[in-house]
Amino acid sequence: MNFVVQHRDPFTKARAGRIETDHGVIETPIFMPVGTAATVKGVKREDLVNDVEAHIILGNTYHLYLRPGLDILREAGGIHGFSDWKKPLLTDSGGYQVYSLSGTRKIKEEGATFKSHIDGSKHVFTPENVIDTQRALGADIMMAFDECTPYPCDKEYATRSMHMTHRWLDRCFQRYNETEPLYGHHQELFPIVQGSVYPDLRKQSAEYICRHEAEGYAIGGLSVGEPHTDMYEMTELVCDILPQNKARYLMGVGTPENILESIGLGVDMFDCVMPTRNGRNGMIFTREGTVNLKNKKWERDFRPIDSLISPDYSFAYMRHLFASGEMLGAMIASLHNLKFYLWLVKQARVQILNNDFHNWKSSVLKSINQKL
Repeated sequence: MNFVVQHRDPFTKARAGRIETDHGVIETPIFMPVGTAATVKGVKREDLVNDVEAHIILGNTYHLYLRPGLDILREAGGIHGFSDWKKPLLTDSGGYQVYSLSGTRKIKEEGATFKSHIDGSKHVFTPENVIDTQRALGADIMMAFDECTPYPCDKEYATRSMHMTHRWLDRCFQRYNETEPLYGHHQELFPIVQGSVYPDLRKQSAEYICRHEAEGYAIGGLSVGEPHTDMYEMTELVCDILPQNKARYLMGVGTPENILESIGLGVDMFDCVMPTRNGRNGMIFTREGTVNLKNKKWERDFRPIDSLISPDYSFAYMRHLFASGEMLGAMIASLHNLKFYLWLVKQARVQILNNDFHNWKSSVLKSINQKL
């Protein structure tokens, strides 16, 4: 894997870059649709390729480890072979899912013990077996195992958690260096910055993870309930410390505004379930603002929901699908939202290359933040 910064915006910290992997090229800034269980929920693979024009998708280590399980995935040739996804793939480490199982998990120095949400069976994730699991999944980009702290989080806990995440990171890289890819393509390992919303901890964590050479570094533990101002402050602080010639991935973020603001702070990669989750519930993002398709006000509105991104579907038709409980409504809305997110980051890249990202960002935010 190789990352190159192709251009920097002169008025912000935004960058346009290029990531080369064995499964293809990723132009940044980029948004990665979340394919939790080897599928982006409700969206066909060919639609991801042809309509969304996704360069890379994300798979979830926790969910795929539990089902279908590593034996089946190894036999299929990893996620690429199992799902016939031929483009780049990133897998998270499962750390966030373990964090979300707060009532059924225990975290110790060895790793995290948790109960399956499927059948209640007991499992253990360690830095070593999480690397082994991601080798079996075959992702082009693997994530180090970390602890995601909640918000709010007292500083004493955040400090202990950060140091344990650093020790886990060392163990991850040791295992990574001891093992080889299983399917003939390179796998890159990204470290993760933690430290909650404490600037001194974030600085310490960013400096620590840079001891490990990688083509990209991730910022974790944000978008977990903290104010957006805190998220932006921590993101900017960390981006100023991480290597200027390496990719930066802000995990689990977020709204269109979060993404544009974070691009301006120097972030290259994003993922979030919001486009598909909101789409399934009838909320879509358009260039003119956000829309609740379930509202009666759209019942006789035959205009397209977005003349550029989804010109073939009207407000009235989409409202009818949701009112009728038709699954097609959720599928079209999910597809539309993903197309919108990929359109947004693609336009951001164009404006960075044109040295006009700052002015464009201010203009587009006024439109997309409206509620219609």
